[in-house]
Amino acid sequence: MSNFAIVKFSSSFIDPLKQFVVDIGNTRIKTAQFEEHRMVDEVYFEDFDAFRAYSGTIAFDHALISSVTYTSEVLRDLLDFPFLFLSKSTLIPIKNLYATPETLGVDRKAAAVGARCIFEQGPLLTIDMGSCITYEILDEEDQYFGGAISPGLKMRFRAMHQQTARLPLLDLPLGEKPELIGNSTEKGMKSGVYYGIQHEMLGFIAAYQAKYPNLRVIICGGDSKIFESLTKDHIFVIPNLVLYGLNRILTYNVHLQ
Repeated sequence: MSNFAIVKFSSSFIDPLKQFVVDIGNTRIKTAQFEEHRMVDEVYFEDFDAFRAYSGTIAFDHALISSVTYTSEVLRDLLDFPFLFLSKSTLIPIKNLYATPETLGVDRKAAAVGARCIFEQGPLLTIDMGSCITYEILDEEDQYFGGAISPGLKMRFRAMHQQTARLPLLDLPLGEKPELIGNSTEKGMKSGVYYGIQHEMLGFIAAYQAKYPNLRVIICGGDSKIFESLTKDHIFVIPNLVLYGLNRILTYNVHLQ
């Protein structure tokens, strides 16, 4: 992974001593503790009860939860600590120019904000590799425009299996780089998914760079490490970028109170 530095979004803010952010996704619960802008702990859970038990063992001043599986009301009944719930109406420190803001996933906003935590200036492209692959553009004036959405790695394997009669259900373990020319059905499927995604990303990056010179790119999300070989001088792989974005959104709202 290339080296990078976490920068303060604005020197006018002084963060609370300790903050706790939680990203409840479709398959995992990702948590992180921050002191100012520095992540001091990062813990993932497969089970909600394990996460709930863990949350009772740590101390923090403020918390934020983003969830695609639980509503705010359900979480407030289940958890014993107060928190800000990330919703479509939560204020964020970038200008949202998405044409249909009511349909914009909160994780996409968090990824864009997280990118600005890493690079203080210039246009940014965030590629979040989760269930879907999302592309987010933030210009040098902190204007968010949206980007693109395509099927993620596991979704592509699952689609080939479910929409055909004989193709097996496959996955691509971390560290396995498929052969370009697959000499079997399984190898051909792995080649198609891996290189299809790689060429898609490189194609999007080239197209966005033509529109935004000096564009920096951050690849994040659960499958980002599979494509760590793409790292170069303007492309960075930071799997936990969304957690940095959630912390920055929490800080922004705390200081608006």
